[in-house]
Amino acid sequence: MPVWPKSFYTFGVNLKSAATEWKLRHKLAASADQSRALATLLPRLAAASHWQAAGIEAGLTYEKFQRRVAPRTYEQLAPAIEQMKRGEADVLWPGRCSLFARSSGTTTGYAKMLPVTEEMLAHFRRATRESLLYYTVRARHAGMFRGRHLLLGSSTALVPVDGANPPTAFATELTGIVAIGLPTWVERHLYEPGATAAEISDWEERIDAIVARTCNCDVTLLAGLPNWALLLSRELRERGQNSGQPSARLQTLWPNLECLVHTGIPLTPFTDQLRQALGPKVRFHEVYAAAEGFVATQDTDAPAAGLRVMTDLGIFFEFIPAADFDEARIEQLGPKAVPLAGVKPGMDYAVLVTTPAGLVRTALGDVVRFVSTEPPRLIYVGRTALQLNVFTERVSEKEITDSLVAVCVRHDWTIVNFHVAPLLAKGGMTGQIRGCHEWWVELIPGTVTTPKGPQIGEAVDLELQRMNPDYAARRRSGVLGAPTVRLVMPGVFEHLLRHVGKWGGQHKLRRCSNDRGFADPLAQITNFARD
Repeated sequence: MPVWPKSFYTFGVNLKSAATEWKLRHKLAASADQSRALATLLPRLAAASHWQAAGIEAGLTYEKFQRRVAPRTYEQLAPAIEQMKRGEADVLWPGRCSLFARSSGTTTGYAKMLPVTEEMLAHFRRATRESLLYYTVRARHAGMFRGRHLLLGSSTALVPVDGANPPTAFATELTGIVAIGLPTWVERHLYEPGATAAEISDWEERIDAIVARTCNCDVTLLAGLPNWALLLSRELRERGQNSGQPSARLQTLWPNLECLVHTGIPLTPFTDQLRQALGPKVRFHEVYAAAEGFVATQDTDAPAAGLRVMTDLGIFFEFIPAADFDEARIEQLGPKAVPLAGVKPGMDYAVLVTTPAGLVRTALGDVVRFVSTEPPRLIYVGRTALQLNVFTERVSEKEITDSLVAVCVRHDWTIVNFHVAPLLAKGGMTGQIRGCHEWWVELIPGTVTTPKGPQIGEAVDLELQRMNPDYAARRRSGVLGAPTVRLVMPGVFEHLLRHVGKWGGQHKLRRCSNDRGFADPLAQITNFARD
């Protein structure tokens, strides 16, 4: 393949982007009807043995599909996925599948293995491209395509997953899958850190290789989890200081850097740090993606507008009201589900997906809230399994995050990391569970006013009572006591995450949990006495 002159390549990119922008602007006015997506999936699913047995046929109406096929969890599909990993054909999707996307395991504690068929790989490829083109619509130019795009993600090295010799199935994490599926022209003209550095499995070694390769590149776009973008900026800054050329901002190193594409975790706790690390003119562009598929992307500059659901990329979405969702009885909740056209603004929903990887009405494990329906835009609320509910308070991950961020913004404190877990009261005469929320918070030191744990605790308590009526009711009844806030020394969270092998790549920290699987190790290494 010939190497195009840079000017010709730039002209081609601008022409293609302009045409695609025109199409996207028309797409923005499209309805939320997904009947075509379901009609396209059904014939292929009907050719797979698992779904034949479940009654799926080509041409089913949505009402018949809803009645015949019960919603499922990943765990219920795991035996069929094991068959696919062993090389069996026509199980959840026609043909054999040799590639699997490994989830981060933030919620369950173990990694899920999601099949990536050829059709699913095409979905990832198209969704990645359209996510970036939605940014060009917002920016009103295609300047970011004139430089390099640095994908700060997991290793692209494929690891055997089935134990066979020779192996028949391989896996890596979602960002590795996305990188593997890039078209040749993207690899040549845009993609960083290049194939060699991207394959390095060790996180620290990969970061070193990325820094060495890209410090002299013309990087226009950076993509990855917000916290790992901060880590990269720290490494580049330290390298610059060691060479006598310190750079306080990445935009100083990469003058044409204009966009951070972020996914995986909420941006709000890191916004101020990222603006300082990247530069004031770098824009943020959010993508809502999971190993099961891309869900939504940002299509407007208004922060409160939510993310636009990507309705025409081959995935059929359904939504169960969060108030009705119960994973233990998910097979009974089929009638509660509504398609995208049936959602209501302001309501929280658990997400179901039917995909060209053979997942049918499968719970994504996420809770979303629709901001609008025409066009369909949503915000991420949290994980179905990651909420505080030991005291029936129903506090979501988003409410936990928003309350702490609001308090820190008022006092000009900057969050590094945090985690919230229940702390049960000792004794008790009524048999009723009582206790409080225990907050573990790491802030950047050196603020004008020195924060105190009780001060933060009182403030987040008021914020949560304002946001969540269930929390407020439990506080008034005395079942839930005032929160306890533990301020920890710098580096504590990093130390523990490294110790448990959750540092780097797609690994994410649980912001809240109904157990003390992370809080108790924090208590041990910080020597906090239990109340």
